[in-house]
Amino acid sequence: MSTHTGGYYLPAASHWPVVGSFALLCAALGATLLIHDLSGGGWLLALGAAALLVMLVGWFGNVIRENQGGLYDARVDRSFRWGMSWFIFSEVMFFAAFFGALFYARVIAVPDLAGGEQVALLWPGYVGGWPTAGPGLEAAFTPMAAWGLPAINTLLLLSSGVTVTWAHWGLKRGRRGQLLLGLALTVALGVAFLGLQAYEYRHAYVDLGLTLGAGVYGATFFLLTGFHGLHVSIGALMLMVILGRALAGHFKPDNHFAFEAVSWYWHFVDVVWLLLFVFVYWL
Repeated sequence: MSTHTGGYYLPAASHWPVVGSFALLCAALGATLLIHDLSGGGWLLALGAAALLVMLVGWFGNVIRENQGGLYDARVDRSFRWGMSWFIFSEVMFFAAFFGALFYARVIAVPDLAGGEQVALLWPGYVGGWPTAGPGLEAAFTPMAAWGLPAINTLLLLSSGVTVTWAHWGLKRGRRGQLLLGLALTVALGVAFLGLQAYEYRHAYVDLGLTLGAGVYGATFFLLTGFHGLHVSIGALMLMVILGRALAGHFKPDNHFAFEAVSWYWHFVDVVWLLLFVFVYWL
């Protein structure tokens, strides 16, 4: 039974964490079986994904109904803010590890391999430099140029940061039309970004020979841009949910943390892309 303790809302016991744990277990086992070409992996992965989707819809639906029912006070709101802040911090550390791997490969590993005495014996003719597939690999590829699709995608994401902020201003001032238009534009810009990134990947594989088999450059390129694309996809879905809630009349100028949480996440995605553009595409 849900209760209020000193003004703080305590939700009733929930079965959704168990459903989420089951979903993650199925997804992990299914992915492992699929990687090793064992039967049942695809079905188990699909079951895990479906169960995870049910959990997300059900659990977040409960939270939305509780919020709309006026059960949350300032302290609950503050706990949500701390939770989202720590989540974004974990995401910062997630990408910091990948940027660290890129830094190590470019600044330490490749120069060390190119300048070591073992190169003449193991990999004659390897001179290092960046981009490179690495010593002992014959992968021929053309690196992705910065001032093409990546520059356009940078413009799209920066514009989406402006539109979501503009939507936030509209919400705080009670301008529902501005809120809805700003959110719709942000979703459209995010979807356009994903479409161009998919085209960029096809261009890399078909025209540039830039694949996951292109050594350390290909691995770091697709690792960083791929995970960022996944985060953009998640952010776009979150924005669609917020847009749907806004259309349903949710959010008030003084009660809209769900909107703020998604906008924080979207700005984080923007910042990561700027770092990607500089360190992966440009330099």
